[in-house]
Amino acid sequence: MFDFRLKVFFTVAKRLNFTKASEELYITQPAVTKHIKEIEHYFKVKLFDRNGTKIKLTPAGETLLQYAEQMFAIYQNMEFDLNAFTQNKSGTLRIGASTTAAQYLLPPILAAFRHKFDNVKVQLVTGNTEQVEAALENKNIDLGIIEGRSRNTIFRYIPFVKDELVLVARSGHPVTKKMNVKPEDLNKYHFLLREPGSGTLEVIAHALKQAGIKISDLNLEMQLDSSESIKMYLLNSEALAFLSIYSIFKELKNNECTVVDVKGLTVEREYNFIRTQGEGESLSDLFIKFALSYNFK
Repeated sequence: MFDFRLKVFFTVAKRLNFTKASEELYITQPAVTKHIKEIEHYFKVKLFDRNGTKIKLTPAGETLLQYAEQMFAIYQNMEFDLNAFTQNKSGTLRIGASTTAAQYLLPPILAAFRHKFDNVKVQLVTGNTEQVEAALENKNIDLGIIEGRSRNTIFRYIPFVKDELVLVARSGHPVTKKMNVKPEDLNKYHFLLREPGSGTLEVIAHALKQAGIKISDLNLEMQLDSSESIKMYLLNSEALAFLSIYSIFKELKNNECTVVDVKGLTVEREYNFIRTQGEGESLSDLFIKFALSYNFK
């Protein structure tokens, strides 16, 4: 229902990267540029300042983003509220989520969902990707939220939200004095990693492999079973770790840690809802629609 150009602007403004926006929207980068120029021409303002490969919003762009966020939020709420008329809104919903999603993504969504549907009881269990998949297969949960997708054909995957894993060091770490590090220099540092079976570990290993680095080449200091444990260890050590950008918002704001740029390396993943194939309409559908309409700030 929205003018597609506004959606293009919104995506570029959120990602601050034309290439990533084009990939997310499944259109070419020249098409993204064309849509942005059309909006700039219509309003007779400049929306982005460009400095080489980096872009940032102008004051006019910041203003348009604020209005776009409000418009998308209104539309999402309208769509959800109208769809909710066909849903059963009472009972118990059992959700299993990977630890990062359970700690950083879900709490505000669950609170908003409970406020809207107080007759629905929600139970949340946490585990790594393998554990969540096993719980769903054994019917111990109704809905799963995991990083990426496994090869298990008994599940149906529904895209939820994108995430980026960034290399993090405590503020003041010697590596933070560098503009960036090369992938081949990573073995000079000690690393904290997630436990075997973790979807996060699998995503990191895949991205490093694409850059010609085996995860076994890293100097492993310790493996821990949650992003929060890794973060707290990292803040008190010289070790580095790849962490979800969602997990370090507060620490970045408080200048407790720093994101280290790795030249040519981007570690991205997508959170997916997982359900068993062939499942009919249920409270899971209600929650999925609600979560997809939630306005992430």
